Amino acid sequence: MVKLSERQQMIMSFIEDFIEENDYPPTIRDIQNGCSISSTSVVAYNLDKLKEGGQLNRHSEVSRGLSLASVGPNSNKFKPAEIDSVAVPLLGTIAAGSPFPMPENDTWSDLSGSELIDLPQAIVGPGDNVYALKVRGESMIDALISDGDLVIMEQASSVRNGQMAAVRIKSDNTTTLKNFYSEGPRTRLEPANSQMDAMTFPSNDVEVLSKVLAVWRYLG
Repeated sequence: MVKLSERQQMIMSFIEDFIEENDYPPTIRDIQNGCSISSTSVVAYNLDKLKEGGQLNRHSEVSRGLSLASVGPNSNKFKPAEIDSVAVPLLGTIAAGSPFPMPENDTWSDLSGSELIDLPQAIVGPGDNVYALKVRGESMIDALISDGDLVIMEQASSVRNGQMAAVRIKSDNTTTLKNFYSEGPRTRLEPANSQMDAMTFPSNDVEVLSKVLAVWRYLG
């Protein structure tokens, strides 16, 4: 049996508790903050060691690409990793920068999608009300979301403060991907890019369309 370091035990406990509470795995940044680790590279190193030891399955191409791989002797919460895939429709693009026009005829509400991509079920669950959008822009790069990445979205009409969401600005029918903050009569849309400023709008002018589940990046 592979002996885990104290830090690796802490990471495993955090992942286990996070999945139990949220029904989806944490990001590297979640683990860094939750375990008070100095950098994301230290988290990634320990995740790789846990993967090598058979404790975790890790899909490094997605931001929430973790699943528990084995049953530990002191826990009844670990469960086998799901290996099935789910076909998710790719419905268009989303601005990670200045908002740009909403797709004609509200195509995001039609999940039939002309193109499908297969994603691990461990990441997207059953795939109900889930779709993918291609990111255009650099406003979320500090959240490890770059131009050309796919964000995996779940339809939602509300999100928690600080959660990343696709939102529509009703007054000009534009959309953008930002961290969402409801602040009474105003709503703040915060980029994850230190070189860009937040945008604020009257709260009744902002509509939440969906929340981010994961990020998918093709390597090569």
